[in-house]
Amino acid sequence: MKNAVFLSLALTGLLAAAPAWAQTARTISMTGHGEIKAVPDQVQVNAGVTSSAPTAAAALTANTTRMKSVFDTLRKMGVPERAIQTINFSVSPQYTGGANNERPRLTGYQVNNEVSVRLDDVSKLGAALDALVTAGANQMNGINFSIREPAPLLEKARAAAVADARARAETYAKAAGVTLGPVQSISEGGSEPPRPMYKAMAMMAERSVPVAVGEESVTADVSIVWEIR
Repeated sequence: MKNAVFLSLALTGLLAAAPAWAQTARTISMTGHGEIKAVPDQVQVNAGVTSSAPTAAAALTANTTRMKSVFDTLRKMGVPERAIQTINFSVSPQYTGGANNERPRLTGYQVNNEVSVRLDDVSKLGAALDALVTAGANQMNGINFSIREPAPLLEKARAAAVADARARAETYAKAAGVTLGPVQSISEGGSEPPRPMYKAMAMMAERSVPVAVGEESVTADVSIVWEIR
């Protein structure tokens, strides 16, 4: 009798659970990608002076003289102090020899002083490079373009990613003979800050170094789950 009661209760539980299982929503998930391009409006240049001399003091004196000229040039160009930052300074001995068991011989010292310069007007880049070299800079270790305010572009990239995901989902739903229902979940798969797109837009000015500004690309990825009917 006890076994019969237990079996009856078990069957009742299964029957009660069956409608809930049958009503489980069917879903379709899709990813979308959005990309917005824009011309950069800011550029960072790493420039410096490397000087060599028989003594460390002499190398430092020579380097200091040329770096002062570099700083003076930047100020004359209207670059604010906050946009100039020292990123490297080193003093290192220089040797020669050392091959075939030969003892290395000290030949002098080298001083390197490097600064990072941010320009808020990319059209001045060519003139700035020319001026820096003329002032005494003999090291150029990188030029990086960027967008000063990327947030509005990222917002557009996210909207484009959602539209891309919906378009993909509608294509699959139509092919499968179903329709999209309410959105069940949305998650961002990641976004990228501005990255360079090398489409040359040469800016040539008299007596200025020719440069290419190109474009920056801001991207976003999204994953969306829809109920299907």
